Amino acid sequence: MQPRYLSTELTASLLQLQPLVVPAVREATRRASILRLAKTVSTAFNKLLLLLLLATLLLLAAFDIEGMAGFGRFIHSFKWTPLPLGVGFAVIASLQYRHIRRREANRLQNAEGGLVLARPWEVKAYKMLPLRHFSRVWGWVNDVYLPSFFRATILGSYVRTFGCDMTEAAEEDISQYSSLSSLFRRALKPGVRPVCPTALITSPADGTVMEAAAVSCGTLHQIKGVTYSIQQFLGPNVWSKKSKGGMAPVTADCCYQKACLSDPVANDLYQVVVYLAPGDYHRFHSPAEWSVSFRRHFPGELLSVNPSLASWIQNLFVLNERVAYVGQWRHGFISMTAVGATNVGSVKVYFDEQLRTNNRTWSRYVYHDKHFSGKASEVCFEKGAAFGEFNLGSTIVLLFEAPKGSVLNVRPGQKLRVGEAIVSAKSFADCTSGEHEEVKQGKGVER
Repeated sequence: MQPRYLSTELTASLLQLQPLVVPAVREATRRASILRLAKTVSTAFNKLLLLLLLATLLLLAAFDIEGMAGFGRFIHSFKWTPLPLGVGFAVIASLQYRHIRRREANRLQNAEGGLVLARPWEVKAYKMLPLRHFSRVWGWVNDVYLPSFFRATILGSYVRTFGCDMTEAAEEDISQYSSLSSLFRRALKPGVRPVCPTALITSPADGTVMEAAAVSCGTLHQIKGVTYSIQQFLGPNVWSKKSKGGMAPVTADCCYQKACLSDPVANDLYQVVVYLAPGDYHRFHSPAEWSVSFRRHFPGELLSVNPSLASWIQNLFVLNERVAYVGQWRHGFISMTAVGATNVGSVKVYFDEQLRTNNRTWSRYVYHDKHFSGKASEVCFEKGAAFGEFNLGSTIVLLFEAPKGSVLNVRPGQKLRVGEAIVSAKSFADCTSGEHEEVKQGKGVER
């Protein structure tokens, strides 16, 4: 029905224009949709750039000082070419990060006692970063299959940047590694890590010694001057004979330390902390002849454990995810703890197939125990035997009971390899002769 205000002639004219107007309207609508799509893509691209910047900062935070130097040498080997905008922002961010690192280093030098710890709000801000999600993504990237024509470029860059010695690897040809993960967890040739025959305790991993000393009053050192509690680190004592029939009550740290020892009168507790850099051999081994009776898994944060952050954040090893294995050796208590970190996709222990680390969801102040007690389930290890592996470098904390006055053969800052002596039988000679002789001054590793 024709409206009254439209004449027959006007209606006929509009009908004639319809084939021209409708395509124009459709074209305008299509262009508007394209503009909206372009705006959406632009917004997504900007977010991606921000994520790339964050990823760059996190990777730089996870690298140690030697890795940063190697990364700088690798970058300087490129010829100057025009950079894309995103890469330019990443370069600016990395330069700003280095400037902040230098500034913080100056603060450390000028501070009283040479020690400046992170304030509580700084630690909370650091923990708010999505490091667990990033580490899970990094673990997925590590397992991505690399086509053979990419391996020389990608894996070769990693080897050159971190100074990996592929001549020690069981497979020297990097083109034979199908992923980054397989390169990280590479096996070594037989005999390249001989185990010291005279040592009672040997290095469980390749890395740098961050701390090596006797434990005093239940206080552990993640690096000289930065402490944390042994009770918070290991949790309630349910493995010693003194706690049979139930969980040992929470006590002072010094009492907790004594409760761990089989002979508190004649023995002391010693600690050795070994940091595995990204370029180090990523497998860890048994440090002694011992039997494992207990495992405790603490889900937690995945903060970086490189020495610069270990000297800045107190209780770092207590905050981070970790897996502690407890047992007995010839002198009593011994434990080896694998501490997780940023970009560590997972911690794998060969005999403990139920262990799952870096889970998507986790709860604070919760831990998972597993007992290996009894002849049927007891796990015994020879010195130097394969124990487990990291999917990227991290930290091993070794605690062991030994006679008072025992001399450690390592010192902070020293480079260690699997099988090298930490405590030799010779260092026990003077300690075990006689009955509980007084410890001579000057023995052991002084702090």
